[in-house]
Amino acid sequence: MKGERLGSVSMRGEALLNVKAKLTPDDLARACAEAMWKEDDASKGLGMEIVEIKPGQATLQMIVQPHMVNGQRIAHGGFIFTLADSAFAFACNTHNERTVAAQGSISFIRPGKLGDRLVATAREISRSGRSGIYDVQVTANEAVIAEFRGHSRTIGGTWLPEKDNDAN
Repeated sequence: MKGERLGSVSMRGEALLNVKAKLTPDDLARACAEAMWKEDDASKGLGMEIVEIKPGQATLQMIVQPHMVNGQRIAHGGFIFTLADSAFAFACNTHNERTVAAQGSISFIRPGKLGDRLVATAREISRSGRSGIYDVQVTANEAVIAEFRGHSRTIGGTWLPEKDNDAN
């Protein structure tokens, strides 16, 4: 998403998109991700980057830095969890409904190492009412190192304000 611009932004930082217009689901997903990314200091602060966004899907990546390794000299599980959680968050917020995690769990399969490029790919499994279930696979050098499952809950509100078409 680096350098990519999906829409105009107001002076208050709000995305100026007419969500009543016929946005494609892909355009809506990317615009929601851009609005969320603008406010996500945690993911940016850890050096994460958005690789791809689609409705109900998100791929983020992060390089394991020296401050991210533990006493075993492998990637600390908390950083792997955080990357998976961020991918989960972006995937479940692609429908222009503000959504948060209700629960998340992870299984570590093999270690990440200093300098590895970790890639977390999240996909929507189920979404009904205010609840959703998402699976995230985390890889290093194309080998699966962790599997995450997150349960989401919508909290009200949208990422993209609706523009009033009746004012003209």
